[in-house]
Amino acid sequence: MGILNAIVTNIAPIFIATSPITSYGDQIYSMHRLRSSAGFSLDIPLIMLVASILKVFYWFGAHFSTSLLIQALLMIAVHLLCLHVALTHRPAASHLPFQNTHNAPLKRPYDFWQWRQPRPYWGFLTYLTLGLLVLHVCVGATRLFIPYTDVLGAVALTIEATLPLPQLYANYSRRGCRGFRPSVIINWVIGDTFKMWFFFASSSGEVPWAFKACGVFQATCDLGLAVQYLVWGDGPEGVHAGGEKEMRSPAPEREDFLGDGVGEKVGIEMGEGRVWERPRAA
Repeated sequence: MGILNAIVTNIAPIFIATSPITSYGDQIYSMHRLRSSAGFSLDIPLIMLVASILKVFYWFGAHFSTSLLIQALLMIAVHLLCLHVALTHRPAASHLPFQNTHNAPLKRPYDFWQWRQPRPYWGFLTYLTLGLLVLHVCVGATRLFIPYTDVLGAVALTIEATLPLPQLYANYSRRGCRGFRPSVIINWVIGDTFKMWFFFASSSGEVPWAFKACGVFQATCDLGLAVQYLVWGDGPEGVHAGGEKEMRSPAPEREDFLGDGVGEKVGIEMGEGRVWERPRAA
């Protein structure tokens, strides 16, 4: 067991540092190839970007494992790209008169992270980073710096622990996982299990306890996603990733809909009578 732990603690840092690319590369490529981000929750980039930005500032007070810092920096880069691709290929808002609104996303105050234009997303991330940078400079030379960074770390890891929850809810709402790549689920399950092993096998003090608690919660949620995929797969036929059923009207029969000559009346059969339009001008 000691040999196995030694192997894990030596290999895990490389795996952890590169996990953003291996976990989300296929999802990004799939959205770009299909020209659609339907089924992918935009809350995933939100959670990972906010958590990773906070973890970078947390590192200055905690000086945790370098592999975890590299992971946070790579996570920021990957999820900025992921957010860009998801917004670029986001499906247009549906305005069907009989659209089923049972699975519509819940409205948030000020439509937070549900904006239709890309600019507010980038504005929020910019203001968040600049605000944290100003606080870092102001508190950096005081004795409050370490407690301040500890709070940042606790908030960052609490936010990161909720990562699978939006996707779990989205899959549950439509009873399927269409649009969410199985490769991401596999990477999450394997990656978080491997990461958890590394956290508990590492020497004391190298990995703060908050990382361990976050890892346990995330691994549990990852198993929930795996169960959803095994039970529901892509979901029922005829239901798109956005949750709406596909509705197609039958093609009208030509002899009942169009007249044979110009200027003839055009009518549509309705029960026993016929509803007529105004004669068309020649």
